[in-house]
Amino acid sequence: MWQFIKKYVRRYPLSVVFIFIVWVLSLMPFFPETGLEGVPFIDKWTHFLMYGSTCTVIWWEYVRQHQKYDAKRLFTWAWLMPIIMSGVLELLQEYATTTRRGEWLDFMANSTGVTIGAAIGILLVVCYPRR
Repeated sequence: MWQFIKKYVRRYPLSVVFIFIVWVLSLMPFFPETGLEGVPFIDKWTHFLMYGSTCTVIWWEYVRQHQKYDAKRLFTWAWLMPIIMSGVLELLQEYATTTRRGEWLDFMANSTGVTIGAAIGILLVVCYPRR
């Protein structure tokens, strides 16, 4: 099991870091003041950017590490799983914490970010074809 984990941490170090940061930010009991509280929908933009950048990094590291692209694997691990992770984190915020709330609009912002990140990833695949 540890060999499996070490293999993926070595191959996708930035993805692991981004995913870890998303988990920490999503479950920490407080969120520091940023001075941006007056910006409309700043929370949704934050979710969009967190998940969009995470998904883009996953695609970038996959493209960098593989000679042949597996569309099914990319769909599952670089689009579907981040959306599922987002839903799990929203449920954990709602039911496993007392200081955070899970929201459907957060989930939608997360999913939109993942989808835009996947679109950027598809552009990477198209622009950098491997043979």
